[in-house]
Amino acid sequence: MKREKSAGAIVFRKEKEIRYLLLHYEAKHWDFPKGHIEKNETDEQTVKREIQEETGIKDVEIVKDFKEKIHYYYKFEGELITKTVMFYLAKTDEDQVKLSFEHIGYAWLPYEKALGKLTFENAKEILEKANNFLKTHKTLDDF
Repeated sequence: MKREKSAGAIVFRKEKEIRYLLLHYEAKHWDFPKGHIEKNETDEQTVKREIQEETGIKDVEIVKDFKEKIHYYYKFEGELITKTVMFYLAKTDEDQVKLSFEHIGYAWLPYEKALGKLTFENAKEILEKANNFLKTHKTLDDF
């Protein structure tokens, strides 16, 4: 069985409340920016590159002490693939998004609305962990 490893991020910005960035993929699902880790690239480098490639956002800061892993299977050209994705929290002050060809839309949403829009259960679980982390580890002014 083929194995893949990717890295992604729960991108957020703070207005009056925290807003999370969700991407609408051509396959019709809503998810976070993520992608394959390239040779000689760290997870964090992948996260920053993928955010920039998929959203045009260049100014992101990876939040320390938040790292979550999801694992799932999918089929590609008849072959079963096992995939692991490491997720990080990434803060930005940018709100303008320039989508890549992979996406058909995006939304900056508060937690409850983002939770309702995400397609996959594992993405909802990651968002819940990220939101809890932001509420309990520091004051929001520190992010």
